[in-house]
Amino acid sequence: MGSVTRASLDKQPHEVAAMFDDVAAKYDRTNDVLSLGQARAWRRAVADAVDARPGELVLDLGAGTGTSSLPFEEAGAKVVPCDFSVGMLAEGKHRHPELALTAGDATRLPFADGVFDAVTISFALRNVQETDAALREMRRVTKPGGKLVICEFSTPTWTPFRSVYTEYLMRALPPVATAVSSNPDAYVYLAESIRAWPDQPGLATKLQQAGWSKVAWRNLTGGIVALHRGFNL
Repeated sequence: MGSVTRASLDKQPHEVAAMFDDVAAKYDRTNDVLSLGQARAWRRAVADAVDARPGELVLDLGAGTGTSSLPFEEAGAKVVPCDFSVGMLAEGKHRHPELALTAGDATRLPFADGVFDAVTISFALRNVQETDAALREMRRVTKPGGKLVICEFSTPTWTPFRSVYTEYLMRALPPVATAVSSNPDAYVYLAESIRAWPDQPGLATKLQQAGWSKVAWRNLTGGIVALHRGFNL
C-alpha cells in the first residue's frame, strides 16, 4: 500500500486494484459517511443524466460492488457492471447475484465495437492509469449516437469554499476514514488523487480530444462533483 498512498496520475493498475480489493466490504458505507450523505444524491443525478430506457444496453464502468448499476436495471435497461477489482466484484456478486458483473480494464475493454447505448463511469476515471486511452475505449464500445456520462470529483467553483474543501480532504478525511474504513491509507490516496485531477474544463478538453461530441458538464454540490457528458457522433 505504501506505493499508492501518495497520489499521482501515473498509477500502477495492479496496486490500485489491490487497494480496492482491500476496502470492498465497507466501501459503499464508507463513501456515504465521507460524502456526508451526498453519494446517494450523486448516483441519482447520474441515473437521470444517463436516462436509460427499457431494452437499452448500459455499460457501468468502475461499478465496484454494483450499487451504481441498480438504477439502470430498475429502469428496465440491461446493465453490464464492469470493474478491474476482483475483490469489489466478489462483494458485488454476494450482494447482487442478479447482476452480470464483469472483470475488465477500462483501457482494454472486453467488448465489441459499438454495442452500448450508453457508457457511464462514476468516481473511477481518475484511478485509471491512462485516462485518454480509457476515453477512447469508451467511445469505441458505444453505438453511433450513444452517450457517455462521467461523474467525478472536480474543483469547487467558489474560492472560499474550495479552500475549506481542500482542508477537509487532507485533514478531516484521514481520521474519519480511520474510524469507518478497513484501510484508511486508501482514502488518503483517494483524497490526493482528487487534488491531482483536472478541473471541469480540463476534463472536457480530454473528452473532446478522445473524439466525443457535444461535450458539456454540470456541477453538483458547488463543483465538488461534476457530471460530464458527451455523444458518439
